[in-house]
Amino acid sequence: MSQKTIMLVCAAGMSTSLLVNKMQKSAEEKGLDAKIFATASADAESKIESEHPDVLLLGPQVRYMLDDFKNSVSIPVEVINMQDYGMMNGEKVLQQALNLIK
Repeated sequence: MSQKTIMLVCAAGMSTSLLVNKMQKSAEEKGLDAKIFATASADAESKIESEHPDVLLLGPQVRYMLDDFKNSVSIPVEVINMQDYGMMNGEKVLQQALNLIK
């Protein structure tokens, strides 16, 4: 399985970095080659162009941007489950991302 690139977008890119670490740990435990990173909503478009993610997950605080992203990118876009985000459940959010890629 080739490397999967998972991009998380949140308001400032800060709160999501902890979630990225937990997702990365879960990916390693599963033996997955995944590149997971978070970016601020303001930088999202340039990151999409430079990183070519396979999937885009939005933090609940930027869910209002969902339609904009769906209209501008050709990859799956979804809002991270509010409960999983609040609990910083890296495994569940990783699974959400992988389900979208398949």
